[in-house]
Amino acid sequence: MSTNQHLIIISLDSLGFRDIDEHLDELPTLSKLVHGGTWVKRVQGIYPTLTYPSHTTIITGQYPSVHGIVNNTKIQSNRRSPDWYWYQKDVKSTTLYDLARKKGLKTAAFLWPVTAGSKIDYNLAEIFPNRIWTNQVLVSLKASSPLFILEMDKKYGKLRNGIKQPALDDFITACAVDTVKNKQPNLMLLHLVDMDSMRHQYGVRSEDAMKALHRLDGHVKQVIDASKEAGTFDDTNFVILGDHYQINVDKMIHLNTLFAKRNWLTPIKDQTFKKDWSVMAKTCDGSTYIYTKNFDQIQRLKELISGVEGVERIYSSREAAAMGADPNCTLMVEAKAGYYFTDESDRPNVVEQVLPDMMGDADRYRGVHGYHPQKPGYKTTLIFNGPMVEKNHTVEKANLVDEAPTFAKLLGLKFDAPIAGNSIEDVFID
Repeated sequence: MSTNQHLIIISLDSLGFRDIDEHLDELPTLSKLVHGGTWVKRVQGIYPTLTYPSHTTIITGQYPSVHGIVNNTKIQSNRRSPDWYWYQKDVKSTTLYDLARKKGLKTAAFLWPVTAGSKIDYNLAEIFPNRIWTNQVLVSLKASSPLFILEMDKKYGKLRNGIKQPALDDFITACAVDTVKNKQPNLMLLHLVDMDSMRHQYGVRSEDAMKALHRLDGHVKQVIDASKEAGTFDDTNFVILGDHYQINVDKMIHLNTLFAKRNWLTPIKDQTFKKDWSVMAKTCDGSTYIYTKNFDQIQRLKELISGVEGVERIYSSREAAAMGADPNCTLMVEAKAGYYFTDESDRPNVVEQVLPDMMGDADRYRGVHGYHPQKPGYKTTLIFNGPMVEKNHTVEKANLVDEAPTFAKLLGLKFDAPIAGNSIEDVFID
């Protein structure tokens, strides 16, 4: 089987099986890709089902416990806005784009998580300023390909409105289209976040979220049309994927508020807490890690947490590691559907209702993710289309770790060492 020279991977953040299954007739571009290619219907994510761990799994074929990106953000208990895992230096596994670079292939990425500071040829990294002494331009220039980002901003910066959606996706898509036409990368990674943002703010099946899904269908068409204009379409395999789905919520759980009442941490008024904690929760939204220092009352801790409204299950450190989560946690706690965790340390109650007038405030949501990937109705999905792909074909299920080796095969690449995932062979033409 011959390989092709171009692979375009488009992540539609929070795209679920249900979106394609129930709305395909409304989505002309995705419908054409599904019927002319292979639809892997239900894809099981990793634990926790968060954007940064998931996107790193997608391009390494490894679980978070191995690739090292175990959460979106780092443990910085005294910071209201902790640093995210923006930089590739935190990734402990080989990435698809590094494999491509070693083979002399040209690479590009647009807001793909955990690529800041990488050697991607044309990189517009996902990063934002969270220190008072810096700004968006400076952090982006440091994290990305500086001349490239200046060129893109000069051409298309007028489309952007900070990091607000849907303007940000309009800007990013314009940059990707320009790059397909003028740079013709062999591997392009594009991350679009419009629908995920709308689901967080308005709910999973809200009208705003569904409008975003339709906008995303249009963005995918723009990229495909750009490959036709560039003359690379016939030699390009396309992948459209989700990293996780979302679940509607109406209550939040503040375990650090509970721990503060036990004097296991010292709360600060801005809802952070001092570094001298002995027990702390580190949220993954639908689940949360529990970390301890010099603490020997684990059974008491488990009993305390198990009595909290909205807690579905508590996993030991060994169980969390076996599922691919952070092996350094003491416990991992799963919320029931409808509930999510925050890191807040000084709330009036441990469990609170999420009220409509809270929307727009930090950590206040209508929909979240981060749950166990086997939650009912919670699967993401994956579409392949191109000259190497079976047409009008479906594959019932796969795992998120299987995507990276499948993508590598589409480019004629192979991971140097064994990885957790296996190539989805049913995608390929015999």
